[in-house]
Amino acid sequence: MAKSKYSYNPHKLDFEKVKTNLTSVVLQIFGFLSASVVAGAVMVIAMYSFIDSPKERSLKRENEVYKSNVKELNDKVEELNTKLAELQDRDANIYRAIFEAEPINYAAIKPNKKSLASYEHLQNLNSREELVGLQEKVDLLTRLVRIQTLSFKELSRLAANKTQFLASIPAIQPVSNKTLKRMASGFGYRIHPVFKTHKFHSGIDFTAPTGTPIYATGNGRIETAENGNGYGNHVVVNHGFGYHSLYAHMSKIKVQVGKRVRRGELIGFVGNTGTSTAPHVHYEVIKGKNKVNPINYFFNDLTEEEYQAIRAIANREGQSFD
Repeated sequence: MAKSKYSYNPHKLDFEKVKTNLTSVVLQIFGFLSASVVAGAVMVIAMYSFIDSPKERSLKRENEVYKSNVKELNDKVEELNTKLAELQDRDANIYRAIFEAEPINYAAIKPNKKSLASYEHLQNLNSREELVGLQEKVDLLTRLVRIQTLSFKELSRLAANKTQFLASIPAIQPVSNKTLKRMASGFGYRIHPVFKTHKFHSGIDFTAPTGTPIYATGNGRIETAENGNGYGNHVVVNHGFGYHSLYAHMSKIKVQVGKRVRRGELIGFVGNTGTSTAPHVHYEVIKGKNKVNPINYFFNDLTEEEYQAIRAIANREGQSFD
C-alpha cells in the first residue's frame, strides 16, 4: 500500500494530506527523465572532448608515426641531393674536364610540375601540400639521377676511347717550326692585310716558303679539300670528338675528301692562294661550333719553355697575312 504524503499548512497550523493525480505523476517522471538525458549528454560531450576513444588514440599514434616517417624521408632526400651535388661537381670539373666534354647545365633542370590530377590520391589528406612537396623533390631527384647515369655512360665511352681521343685532337703545329720563327700572327684582333681594318683573326699564321709541307695535326677524316672563299686552297680535317682543324692558302692539296689521315701525315703545301699577301698557312682549330685559339693545342711537340716562347710570339699585336 502506497504511503500517503502530507504537507504543513502554516495558515491552519496543521498537516494536510497531499492529493496526487496522474498528470502530476507523469510530469514528475518526465522531468526526471529529461534531467537524466541532459546530464548524460553533458557527460558524453565531456568525455569525447577530454578523453580520447581507443580509435582516436590509435589514429593519433598512426599520425605521429606518419609525421616521423615524412620527416625521415625528407632528410634522406636532402642527403641524397647533397651526395648527388658532389657527383655533379666531380662530373663537371674533373671527369668532363679530363675528356674535354661539355658540362651538363644542372641549374637549368627544374622540377617537372605535374597537374593536380597526378596527385589525386593526396587530395583529401590534411598534409597534402607537404606530401606533394616531397613527391616533387623525389621526382626531380629521379630525373637528376637518370641524367647523371647517362652522363657516366658517356664518360665511360670517352674513357674507353681515351687513346683514340688523344691521338685525334689537334696537338702539333701544322708546319715544321723548330726554330719557332715561322709564327707570324696569332689568334685575336689583328690588322687585316688587305682592308687595313682591325678585324678578328680566327687562327694562327705560319710563314714559310711556297711548297713547305703542311701536316695534319691529329688523326681524322678529310671533310673538305677545295678552293673557295678567302681561304683559297684549303683542307678541313674532322678529328671527331667535336674537333675540326682548317689549313688555308695552300699551293697544292695532297688529300681527297673522305681520306683517313694520321697526325703528322702530309696533306698539302704552303702557298699564297685566296686572300693572302705572302706565302703562309692560316691554321684554325674548331671545337664544336667555336673557333678556339690553336696556341692551346701545341702540347705534343713543344717543351714548356718553347710553349711559353711561342705563346709570347702569338700574343704580339700586328698584321695578319690573311
